[in-house]
Amino acid sequence: MLKKIVFISLVIAALSALSGCAVNRASASITPDTDLKAMKTFYVVHREGDKHDTDQLIKDHLNKKGLAATTGPELPLPYPADAVVTYIDKWFWDITMYMLELTINIRNPSDNFPVAVGNSYHTSLTRLSPTEMVDEVMTNIYKQAK
Repeated sequence: MLKKIVFISLVIAALSALSGCAVNRASASITPDTDLKAMKTFYVVHREGDKHDTDQLIKDHLNKKGLAATTGPELPLPYPADAVVTYIDKWFWDITMYMLELTINIRNPSDNFPVAVGNSYHTSLTRLSPTEMVDEVMTNIYKQAK
């Protein structure tokens, strides 16, 4: 009887410990008056210190959608594009480095006001490749467009 109680307690403890390891969250929002479909050219700002080329992945995603996108450093306003894209990528070590969270902002090129934002958060057990994270965030942003 005691062995059975100990075994059940260990199983419950193990399941409780593992349940917090699998987090999968994705969201997006867009300001009501924003017409993403009218935006055809994008300038993706390379985040200083980014060693993972996330800006290139965002640019590649936009190019695959048939949109013109370039990358480069932060510039003074206004930007030479229909929209400016900024991002924050968070990386985590769990046996290997992986992208834990990605937030992408699409901004007005004249005043840098965010007109759309998307976020993806995946812990180790539900991790995605950086390309998949970019695809998930951008797809969710464009799903919000009318």
